[in-house]
Amino acid sequence: MLNYVIRRLLVAVPTLLILIIICFYLMQTAPGGPFTSERPLPPQVLANIEAKYGLDQPHYKQLYNYVVGIVTQFDFGPSYQYKDRSVNDIIAQGFPVTLTYGFISFVVATIVGVSLGVVAAIRHNTALDYIAVGATFSAQALPNFVMAPILIYVFTLKLGLLPGGGWNGGQWQYLIMPVIALSTSFFASVARITRSSMLEVLNSNFIRTARAKGLPETTIIWRHALKPTLMPVVSYLGPAFVGMITGSVVIDIYFSTGGIGRFYVNSALNRDYAVMLGLTILYGGLTVLFNLLTDLLYAWLDPKIRY
Repeated sequence: MLNYVIRRLLVAVPTLLILIIICFYLMQTAPGGPFTSERPLPPQVLANIEAKYGLDQPHYKQLYNYVVGIVTQFDFGPSYQYKDRSVNDIIAQGFPVTLTYGFISFVVATIVGVSLGVVAAIRHNTALDYIAVGATFSAQALPNFVMAPILIYVFTLKLGLLPGGGWNGGQWQYLIMPVIALSTSFFASVARITRSSMLEVLNSNFIRTARAKGLPETTIIWRHALKPTLMPVVSYLGPAFVGMITGSVVIDIYFSTGGIGRFYVNSALNRDYAVMLGLTILYGGLTVLFNLLTDLLYAWLDPKIRY
């Protein structure tokens, strides 16, 4: 298992390095700049500002200094628009908020999706199965940018039960609608994958053997069928978790939670390339990390993967 982990890490490190290089040069080739506006700055003032941030240096030297700062100090540099804040400060402010409701959404989507998929498979071709399949298709048709305004309209404007935005320290009233909006389409995908996998496993020879031995149905489901059923689900959960974090852009816009998604949008509009680059690398690092964790969990479920 240790050799498997080392091999995956040896792939993850150059992947992150390539991501940094590509993102850096894409930012450099983008039109305009962080200090361009409707009223152009005098050349001498612009030169002084670029010298302050090291933008007057050759691109390869800027890239080298940027990578060294990340590796040695985990420093993503200063923000070009927020004069008194660094990219690290912005991440430290917004990322805990996004991680909080993103993680809760992930847990909700996993529990509801797996439970619904297992029940639908066990009660195959019954009314319960049809209801579960219909619920998943309905949820799949309501992505977060559709679900969010519907929730605000119903629970805030019409019923007045929940606050329509804000964070307020992460109180449960402010978490309900963001979690529902973010987890709906994901739990539908988890349920569909679980149902298909469970139906395939229940028709396997070892399940027939367990039933022929007279084992209770609950024992067959929980001890023999559930573990192989979860293998394709696990392969989906890694990218799904990152998708919930990156999907926070829509959630932050609609619910004004103060998460990292709002800063990402504002940095694109304000051409704050340092913040855009730092958040892009953060998202890429999370993608690599959770794909690695998914591979490790997959290898634990199926020892053949290690070889």
